[in-house]
Amino acid sequence: MDQPTTEANTKKPRIVINPPVFFSAAVLTTLLVGFAAFMPEKTGLVFDRTQAWINESAGWFYVMSVAGFLVFTIFLGVSSFGRIRLGLDHSRPDYSYLSWFAMLFSAGMGIGLMFFAVAEPIMHYVSPPVGDGATVEAAREAMRITFFHWGVHAWAIYAVVALSLAYFAFRHNLPLTIRSALYPLIGDRIYGPIGHAVDTFAVLGTIFGVATSLGFGVMQINSGLDYLFGVPVSPTTQVILIASITAIATVSVGLGLDTGIRRISELNIILAFLLLGFVLVFGPTVFLLQTLVQNTGNYLSGLMAATFNLYAYEPTDWIGGWTLFYWGWWIAWSPFVGMFIARVSRGRTIREFVVGVLFVPVGFTFMWMTFFGDTALHMVMTQGITSLSEAVAADTSVALFKFFEHLPFSGIMSFVATLLVITFFVTSSDSGSLVVDMLTSGGQEESPLWQRIFWAILEGFVAAVLLIAGGLGALQTATIASALPFTVIMIFICWGLYKALKMDTAKRTTVFETRTSTSMSSTNWRDRLRAIIDTPSLDQIRRFQDSTVEPAMQEVAAEFKSRGLDSAIQRGEDGRIWLEIRHGEQIDFYYSVRPIPYERPAFALDDTRTKRMEALKYYRAEVHFKEGGQDYDIMNWSKQAIIADIIDQYERHLGFLNAVS
Repeated sequence: MDQPTTEANTKKPRIVINPPVFFSAAVLTTLLVGFAAFMPEKTGLVFDRTQAWINESAGWFYVMSVAGFLVFTIFLGVSSFGRIRLGLDHSRPDYSYLSWFAMLFSAGMGIGLMFFAVAEPIMHYVSPPVGDGATVEAAREAMRITFFHWGVHAWAIYAVVALSLAYFAFRHNLPLTIRSALYPLIGDRIYGPIGHAVDTFAVLGTIFGVATSLGFGVMQINSGLDYLFGVPVSPTTQVILIASITAIATVSVGLGLDTGIRRISELNIILAFLLLGFVLVFGPTVFLLQTLVQNTGNYLSGLMAATFNLYAYEPTDWIGGWTLFYWGWWIAWSPFVGMFIARVSRGRTIREFVVGVLFVPVGFTFMWMTFFGDTALHMVMTQGITSLSEAVAADTSVALFKFFEHLPFSGIMSFVATLLVITFFVTSSDSGSLVVDMLTSGGQEESPLWQRIFWAILEGFVAAVLLIAGGLGALQTATIASALPFTVIMIFICWGLYKALKMDTAKRTTVFETRTSTSMSSTNWRDRLRAIIDTPSLDQIRRFQDSTVEPAMQEVAAEFKSRGLDSAIQRGEDGRIWLEIRHGEQIDFYYSVRPIPYERPAFALDDTRTKRMEALKYYRAEVHFKEGGQDYDIMNWSKQAIIADIIDQYERHLGFLNAVS
């Protein structure tokens, strides 16, 4: 699936784009925004009818597909596939757990929690899908439904896309774009019109998803500023807010993933825990802890029934306005969120990824929804603050601030909440800009700064134009409607990922059963002991590569060429030397030897100070395949032993090809 590449000291180009995707996305964005801005009512009517047809005729397909994504994701985590790493076998995660959780949570649904944590439970309590509202049973059902909409199904949708992209990009060196997930099904045709169309579709979904969320979100920010400082609620104020948030996001995306996006994501988590702790302490604490346990139990016990409930025997428009809306929204956002999660998940195992993406954010979400939602329900049911439910019914954007009115330090906490809404929007905008830039540049992780800034500004511009013209609702409906065709693409993504993982496992079974060459067993035991306990320098490794490894590879390559097989030997600037045996359409054989640094064991040193230890690092000549390092050292092996090892591994590679053919 991939070809080894050498590093080159080249000047960075000014423009790094994939023209078919870049220009197609730009033209289609202009056309759709133009229609929504200049004919908002007509455009809205068309998209509303489309969405209504989807809810009525394809709701069952959404429900079955989302259930399948959840089962598929859990299966990958608990099966033998879970040991496979999203990257080479020797790779390790780029980010700590805290940074990783912060970034995937902020990009995933952080802003939605601010908007719906109070509003959704109250709305379900007042108007449940079935039965009477404003009852104890309605309150219990309201929290179960809220958990269901924000639970593992949403993250399973994100996980399917993210897992596939991370696997193919970091393990098989394919571009970090949506098209790469289809490689096992269509092969190199991902680089043609089909791949361009898929990536363009993902770009449009990301731009419109972020832009519409930004447009609606500034309404909540405006409500917060009006509550705190009397800032008037008006389109002018909201456009200024969009410009301000876009400016901050532009700076963040300009600073890059590590400096900008990661730091703001970590700030989000700190502020979120501050709000969460405040509500727990100053709200009905014991009641909240009790309901957290009970809500979780109700969610788990009714998960199967809720997953497949279409209200077929009691028809209602409720499911289209809530459950199907959510499933469509999560699917529409999955190219954006999935790509971003993939980008920050390199080096994780599949099992680690599934647990981290599927369950850790859900645990935090359940606490958030319980502490805010059940406190709001307690205010209405027990304290008799019916004005809160009336405020939610009138304007959901002010629900959070009306909620804080009934808690201590309301002004301070409303300010913190407004700040958190802003930072959540900044992370959504800068993450979206990073994803769109990668899609339109063919998967390049390092593109010119102006391109990332361009997409950040464009998202803000689209949001501002539609906010003024009144086309936000139409474009949001269009984005959700686009989830239907992308659901089909996601099913193919699952199929392709399963095929690739099955092949990967077969190769691990047939090729990696023996980690060291049997030819070493005949080597003099003193030579073997020396190879184990010696601590060679980098220069010694390089001399060994020059004097023994390369001549061994040359003999093997010459023999393969004499038998009509394409073979080549190359060297990289990182010190590696590798042999390739190319098999045309089948998977090539790749055998590399590279110097890997290690710290000397303390028993071998007289001086164990940090600087001294750094200066006295030793190296191993480790064998690597395409899948990564194999954790065995061939330093001081003879040329014949190395040749024997290459042939042994090639024989296992042929066994793998026969097994999967």
